[in-house]
Amino acid sequence: MLYFDVLNPFWWIATAIIGFKAFAFIDAATRREDAYRAADKKTKPFWLVVLGLALGLDLLFGANPITGFLTLIGLVAAIVYVVDVRPAIKQLTDGRGSGNNRNTGPYGPW
Repeated sequence: MLYFDVLNPFWWIATAIIGFKAFAFIDAATRREDAYRAADKKTKPFWLVVLGLALGLDLLFGANPITGFLTLIGLVAAIVYVVDVRPAIKQLTDGRGSGNNRNTGPYGPW
């Protein structure tokens, strides 16, 4: 029988951390590779490896005393990506994946 202690607040915190890391990894995977270089940030493969390891270790080992420190390091990496790298890339690509969509509405340029 698989049992999750949903009344335990640490279970909710661990679930939120894993969700946040998954969001950062998926967002990094969907961004264009040249936008990372244009924003003068690390490369896309670097962020995919760092965020993928952070997420993978949490999914594989969960929250235990051995990986607790690694969980915090991965959380810091995900926070750095979301707070620093993601806004820089979105500013260059206008949030749509290409850099030349400025002043464009749903029916064309305005």
